[in-house]
Amino acid sequence: MNKAIDKKDIKAKFLDGPILRHIFVMTSTSAAGLVGIFLVDLLDMYFLSLLGSEAILAGVGFATSISFFTVSLSIGITISMGALVSRSIGQDRPEQARRYVINVAVLGFCLTGSLSVLISLNLPALFRLLGADPEATEIGTNFLYIVLPSLPILATGMALSAAIRAAGDAKLSMYTTLFGGAINAVLDPILIFGLDLGVQGAAIATVLARCGILSLALYGVTRKHHLTTHFSMQNFSQDLRPILAIAGPAMLTNIFTPIGNFIVLNAIAKFGGAYVASFSIINRISPVAFGLVFALSGAVAPIIGQNFGAKMYDRVKQTIVNALMFNAVYVTVVSLMLFLLQDVIIRLFNLTGEAAELMQVFCTWIAISFMFNGAQFVANASFNNLGKPIYATWFNVGRATLGTLPFVMVGAQLGGPSGVLVGQAVGGFLFAVVAVIVAFRHTNTLSHTAPNT
Repeated sequence: MNKAIDKKDIKAKFLDGPILRHIFVMTSTSAAGLVGIFLVDLLDMYFLSLLGSEAILAGVGFATSISFFTVSLSIGITISMGALVSRSIGQDRPEQARRYVINVAVLGFCLTGSLSVLISLNLPALFRLLGADPEATEIGTNFLYIVLPSLPILATGMALSAAIRAAGDAKLSMYTTLFGGAINAVLDPILIFGLDLGVQGAAIATVLARCGILSLALYGVTRKHHLTTHFSMQNFSQDLRPILAIAGPAMLTNIFTPIGNFIVLNAIAKFGGAYVASFSIINRISPVAFGLVFALSGAVAPIIGQNFGAKMYDRVKQTIVNALMFNAVYVTVVSLMLFLLQDVIIRLFNLTGEAAELMQVFCTWIAISFMFNGAQFVANASFNNLGKPIYATWFNVGRATLGTLPFVMVGAQLGGPSGVLVGQAVGGFLFAVVAVIVAFRHTNTLSHTAPNT
């Protein structure tokens, strides 16, 4: 049997030892991989900001918000890959693990490819829906016509990276996304400035970075862990139901995140391109600065799951408490850094006037609200691993709709663009508090309900 998927190498290592240490190790490793993806977008935005055009920043900002729909779909596919492959490895079923790898990858490629075509055919309408002006629409559509065909490549690379993590190789999974970020960092200045390609150069660099992610992920599943097999339509049909059983709710959960972003972006756009440019940069700084927060849900999931499986309910609850504490300390430290470095950030991205003003509001008042994002991520992880995944779906859907639209509308009326950000933060706070309360209530009932399930 292949050593990479030998059952004797699979150990429930989270049942003992300091939980806080487990959280730190898992979250930092996972965050490094996520930041690699987010860093690609941030690097694009930084180099494009050097061109000195707010219209370019706004156009690319609109474009990235549109393409994020397919990225959200990819995250759902990735969750399914990790869960099914790791389960098969733990059950000592290597052939089934290989089947899931190829079948989930094919499904992800086809779904994101179809959605990319659909988006391409409706780009002008989508830009108008977001409130983009004609100049930003032209720039954004030119960017997306180059980038959209690579979205299935990114989705497949992300899914295969999840398979590598499921095989226990967290480092190579992390390196796949970091490799893409490195490619982008090297090619951006060459293509944007050296070859004078501007926005088109940034788009080409993004495509090549995604190809790099896929190439290293393919190496991991084929050459290092031997987690591939021949594609069979019969096997694909048989595996489709268990794949969609996990991927369906996960995709539904994640697809509402860009819907919430659309609502906020549309509200910001009504105040002019300068604010959109600043908001676009904020959207790229946030996941890089708060990478550990975005990684929390996936990082604490196996810790909660293993202890729940072992009926160690005290450690389940302790994991949630420690994760919330870790989240609070981390967000506080990063928010303080953003507050102290806000002038540096403004100069770095050449922001002036209204754009600079919105960035100051974010760094001073809004960044700390990511504490509530992290709290909901922790609550969602508990729901997904303690038998209540529908709770995670409804809290995400509710936050992206009821927790966004009315608060953003009121915020815009009372405080303009800054009020939009404040409204989004207030809605997120309310949903996070309720989600954490429900998570603890559910955890407290485990000792009574779990033995009978």
